[in-house]
This record gives sequence, structure tokens and C-alpha cells, in this order.
Amino acid sequence: MSKKINRAYSVQNVLSKKFNPLEFSGEWESTLGQPDKAFSAIIWGGSGEGKTEAAIKLAKYLTNFGKVAYNSLEQGLSATIQNALVRNHMDTVDNSFVLLDREPFDDLFKRMSKPKSPDFLFIDSVQYTRINKNQYYQLKELMLKKGKGLIWISQAKGKEPKGALADDIRYDVDLKLRVEGFKLFPDGRLNGGGEPFVIWAQKAAKYWKEIA
Repeated sequence: MSKKINRAYSVQNVLSKKFNPLEFSGEWESTLGQPDKAFSAIIWGGSGEGKTEAAIKLAKYLTNFGKVAYNSLEQGLSATIQNALVRNHMDTVDNSFVLLDREPFDDLFKRMSKPKSPDFLFIDSVQYTRINKNQYYQLKELMLKKGKGLIWISQAKGKEPKGALADDIRYDVDLKLRVEGFKLFPDGRLNGGGEPFVIWAQKAAKYWKEIA
């Protein structure tokens, strides 16, 4: 049996297509604009520069738009993650946020395939997934089909994501979010936005003053 050819869209088909932009406001709109709900992103940065803190802050904000799952592969259910949740008062969004303790890819894929799966998925970090590029695309296509957001966190080598898979993801996703000195610097297919986001004001001020 020959493979079915994908549908070709007319200009009117494209113009009439309905998307689902997230109505971000305030600092997050200034940084990320108003991405579609099915956006993809990668957050990367050096150790101790604020990437996990940035991810938790973004996860908390996204609970305004749906349920969020955070797969903590690198740190698991740890004191470090607990402290990050406490600092960001995640108890206030308890019904809209779940932490997954090092959930393997196959189990995660099954979870996200369910009808009432979370609206947004964070994976922390790329280097601990132990997946290949085909598995990455498999998860990406599932999330796109279901209209859900997918956010990756990555370690860094210098100012770039660490490793071949993380680099491939960086070039593929909508939002490229580099963290340095407790500031998040956005790039990519932004629908507005573009301003740096201060992750931790006191630490950011100290870092940038010292390197000025």
C-alpha cells in the first residue's frame, strides 16, 4: 500500500486556520510575547545561573492557562527542587502543577497520550532523558497533535546547549531561552516580546555588576 500524501493547504485554508495564542501579560509578555499554546521551547544555562529557577517561574505562570507537569529527571524529588517550589510559592497552584520523579520516556509518553494529560510539559534535563532524535520527534509530534506546550531544560557548554540532541532541539523549537547570571534572554519565533526576564533580582544585580 502506497503512503498517503499529506494534504496541501490553499491560501484561504492557511488564513482561516485558528490558533490558540496564550494571553500573556506583564513581564512574561514583554519577554515571550503571546506564543501559541502548542509552543515548544528550550531553556539552557550554566550550573548555578538560574535555569531551574526560570523553569519553575515559567511553569507557575503557565498554570494560569492549564495544568503543568514537570519531569525532574536530573534532580528528582530532591531538597533542591523542594526549595525551588517553596521560593516560588508553588503551593498556591497545587491543583495545576505536578512533579514527576525521574519518569522514563516510555511512561511519560503514555502519560501525555491520555485524554486528560497536562497542557504543558517540562523536561529537566535533556542530558538525562537518554532518548534519541527519533524519540524527540515522536514526543514533539504528539504534543503538537494534542495542542500542548513542550519545554526542555538543558545544561550548557559555554553559552550553547550541551550535546548534539540539545543543539538539535535548540534549532527546532519556537522559543530559545538562554539563561546567564539569573537573567533569561529570549530568541526564536517570538510573537512579540524579546525583553530579558530577571529571574532573581538580587543575584542578577550582583552578577552583572561584577562582570561590568
